[in-house]
Amino acid sequence: MSVQFAIPAAETPAANGHGEAHSTATFKALMLGSIGVVYGDIGTSPLYALREAVVAASETSAGATPQAVLGVLSLILWALVVVVTLKYVVILLRADNNGEGGTLALMALAQRAVGKGKAAIVLLGIISGALFYGDAVITPALSVLSAIEGIKLVTVTFEHYVVPLTVIILVALFAVQSRGTARVAAFFGPVMCVWFAVIAIAAVPQIMRHPEVLLALNPLHAVSFMLHHGLIGFVTLGAVFLAVTGAEALYADLGHFGKRPIQTAWLFIVLPSLAVNYLGQGALLIADPKAIENPFFLMFPDWALIPMVALATAATVIASQAVITGAYSLTRQAIQLGLMPRFEIRHTSEAHSGQIYIPRINMLLLLAVMLLVVLFRSSSALASAYGISVTGTMVVTAMMGFVVIWRVWRWSPIAAAALIAPFLFLDVTFLAANLLKVFEGGWVPLALGGIVMLLMYTWRRGSRLLFEKSRKLEFPLADLVAMLEKRPPQRVPGTAVFLTSDPHCAPTALMHSLKHYKVLHEKNVILTIETAPTPRIDDAERVRMEQLSETFSRITLKFGFMESPNVPKTLAIARKLGWQFDIMSTSFFLSRRALKPAAHSGMPRWQDLLFIRLSRAANDATDYFQIPTGRVVEVGTQVTI
Repeated sequence: MSVQFAIPAAETPAANGHGEAHSTATFKALMLGSIGVVYGDIGTSPLYALREAVVAASETSAGATPQAVLGVLSLILWALVVVVTLKYVVILLRADNNGEGGTLALMALAQRAVGKGKAAIVLLGIISGALFYGDAVITPALSVLSAIEGIKLVTVTFEHYVVPLTVIILVALFAVQSRGTARVAAFFGPVMCVWFAVIAIAAVPQIMRHPEVLLALNPLHAVSFMLHHGLIGFVTLGAVFLAVTGAEALYADLGHFGKRPIQTAWLFIVLPSLAVNYLGQGALLIADPKAIENPFFLMFPDWALIPMVALATAATVIASQAVITGAYSLTRQAIQLGLMPRFEIRHTSEAHSGQIYIPRINMLLLLAVMLLVVLFRSSSALASAYGISVTGTMVVTAMMGFVVIWRVWRWSPIAAAALIAPFLFLDVTFLAANLLKVFEGGWVPLALGGIVMLLMYTWRRGSRLLFEKSRKLEFPLADLVAMLEKRPPQRVPGTAVFLTSDPHCAPTALMHSLKHYKVLHEKNVILTIETAPTPRIDDAERVRMEQLSETFSRITLKFGFMESPNVPKTLAIARKLGWQFDIMSTSFFLSRRALKPAAHSGMPRWQDLLFIRLSRAANDATDYFQIPTGRVVEVGTQVTI
């Protein structure tokens, strides 16, 4: 497969094209959908964010003093305003890559805008993509654990059942992925609307009893807290950041729901509900510092605890579903871009191409999530592992935002820097605060991200070395066609399609076919598949056809990086260009390479062996390109690398 390297535009739940979404759904339906998918993660942050931040701020004193509570609360509220509202809702939602959003969309825009420095942008893309897998593992474990922990307040007897219940729920969640999320997703929006309404209403009585908590709306309390608490204030920032995890989804799901529905949902439903709930928790802690055990659930009367645990569990499952499907989407993009080997991709919806299921990724995520739950056993312990992956992605977003504002929007570099610098400073500060928790659990996303980065780098570098080595051994296609036209071998009826990554060299399968069979089909097609730097491709630009001779033609199929390549279906489009394509009279020839480590390679031997193992784990090209197995002829070759 020929891959024109580009950066994908989304790293969270895949969607049908945003144009389709806007044409078939009303504004209210899109806004409801965004509440269910986009805001699941940040919407469940009140379960643990304020608790962890106040605990961090209280380490040097006897308990959670009213001043500490007001300071932490002010930091959380203004983080929501500055980081989420200003950076994402106001500024970054304006930057899109053909309707798609996300950190990697910014990178695609930046790649096209800069001349030099593309390698650095690609590296940042690999880093942010790798960090997302850390987020996809930690979010389900942390969210569901924090919800189930509410049952400990009903009776201490339930404490021993928290981890087993969490494991059961998560296993069930991953088990249903193969059935698709379309039916379940229909309930996401209404459930999350109920969630936001309930958490806001429950906080109102607490605020009315202690209206002094409204002083936290004054940002001076946040500034004063940071100035008077020194290192503890800096450490507290790492916990405060838990309140804004999930903010990237605002931008990443731009193509799924559109700018206005996401902005409206945030400004009029999500932000007010979160702010009121945090204020209510703060009022409860001012009245009763001992409520730090679990201020979220202690706002509710005893009779409402079990229903709230059930609702919280549903909300956290929704938050988990978002990052799981996001991992599928990101994996498909990485495969298309040549960063990962081909994995089996199953489509769970005939109507929406974005709804996919990748069995191998699902199993790896499940194993990693189970390991985290068993190792950490509580949301407080796991909270230390959270944040690094998200803050790292936010730093990348700010850096790419500067490039796009400067080079794409054509602002002066000084104006672009003046706009982005405050946000970048905040993101770097949050990242530094979270890095203090490396030994407490922050090593988890760093280790996961490091492993994924190594795999991506190895596959990309190994694929490039293999391509260069194969090209040296291949014969120029134009010369071969000229020779065959002068001295044609025996012809057989039908059409032969030879898949190749280099359209200018004779495919290995063609050379072996001539060598062993000594025959040539009446019509021969040299087929190359390219991945475009855009999410989707119009059918008018899908097929490019070139006649090389009377019996040879060269066809290039182009797919967007968010599309799954279906070769037979796409070749049918070539009929409009004059090719009478008939799948029943067409044979597809593919070369299957058996790799062996070479004595001298461009990579260390351990990396050679890793690349070979990855290539063996790759899914069959026939399945990936959706070619009927009965029409495929595979030719084996042995290659050293």
